[in-house]
Amino acid sequence: MVQLNVNSINYIMFKIGNIKVKTPLFLAPMAGITDTTFRSLCKKMGAEIVYTEFVSANGIIRENKKTLDMMKFSEEERPIGVQIFGDDAEILGHSAKIIKDRFSPDLIDINFGCPVPKITNKGAGSGAMKNMTLMIKMAENVIKNAENIPVTVKMRAGWSQDKIISKKAGIELEKIGIKAITLHPRTSNQKFTGRADWSLIRELKDSVQIPIIGNGDIQKPEDYQKMIHETNCDAVMIARSALGNPWIFKQIKSIIYKNKYDEISLENRVRLCNEHYMLLKKDKSEQHCLNLTKKHYSWYLKNFPNASFWRIKFMKSHSLDEIEENLKDLNAEYGINI
Repeated sequence: MVQLNVNSINYIMFKIGNIKVKTPLFLAPMAGITDTTFRSLCKKMGAEIVYTEFVSANGIIRENKKTLDMMKFSEEERPIGVQIFGDDAEILGHSAKIIKDRFSPDLIDINFGCPVPKITNKGAGSGAMKNMTLMIKMAENVIKNAENIPVTVKMRAGWSQDKIISKKAGIELEKIGIKAITLHPRTSNQKFTGRADWSLIRELKDSVQIPIIGNGDIQKPEDYQKMIHETNCDAVMIARSALGNPWIFKQIKSIIYKNKYDEISLENRVRLCNEHYMLLKKDKSEQHCLNLTKKHYSWYLKNFPNASFWRIKFMKSHSLDEIEENLKDLNAEYGINI
C-alpha cells in the first residue's frame, strides 16, 4: 500500500460535448498498441475514455479493410474516440463522415501530435502545426462532417522550440467548435526526448474554456496528482506508462478517491499475462496473436526475480503452442491456477 502525503484533489465532473466525464483519466491512442484487446483491459482497470490507434484518413476513404478494422469496437469500450490523421482537409472531412455513419463513436479526435517523420513530412500529425491556417481548416472540415459527434484534438506544443503555438492554436480551435484539447507539451522536433513542459498545459488551460487534458511524463501514479496540481488540467491522458502496466489506471483511480494505491503483485502480473493472451487468441489471427503476445510480454515480464529468464523464453516462442506451454510453466512456477 502506498499512502500519498499530499492533499487530495476535489475533482469536478465535466463534459466533452454531451459526454459526462466522471473519472478524469484517459488512455492515449498508440499505434500498434491500443487495439480492442488492450483498450478493454485498460477500461477494466479504470480508464474512463479510450481511443483507437490513429487511423489514416486516406485509408478510410479508400475503404482499406485493415484501416476500417482498426475502428471496430465493442459497446463495453464506450465512451471511445476514433483518432484520425491526414494532410488534406477535404479527405479528413470525408473520413469523419464515414466514421460517423459506420461506427458512431463517442468522439472523433484529430491527431496533430504524432512526431514520426514519415507522418510529419507529409504535413500530417504534428507536421500540421507548421501551418496553423491549414490546421484550422482541417479541424473545421472534420467538425462539419462529424455533425453531432464531438470533435477533439491531440496536439504538440509546436513544431520547434522557437515555434510554440499551443496557446494560439488552442484559442483558435475553441473558436471553431473543438470540444476538448489534449496537449503533449513537447515540440515535434523533441519527439520523446527531454522533458514535457507542463507550464504550457497551464498556459493553455488559462486561455480557453473547453476541457484541457494533460499528457506527457506521467511515469508513476503519483505524477497524475502532480500534473493536476501544477497545470489545473481537467483530466490526464496516459500513454507509454500503460505499456506492460495497465494497472496504472487502477492505481490512479485509487489515488483520486482514496489518496492511496496498492502495489501490483507478481500474481496479478502473471494472471494478466494469461488474460491478455486469451483475449488476443480470440480476436486475432495466429501470427498476429503470436506477435502481439511477444510484444506485450516484453513489457509485462520485467522487474521481478527471474523476469529476464521468462521474457527470453517467450521471445523465443515460434508458435501459440509454445506460448501456451511456457504459460503453463510460468503459472506452475508461481503457483497460479487458471
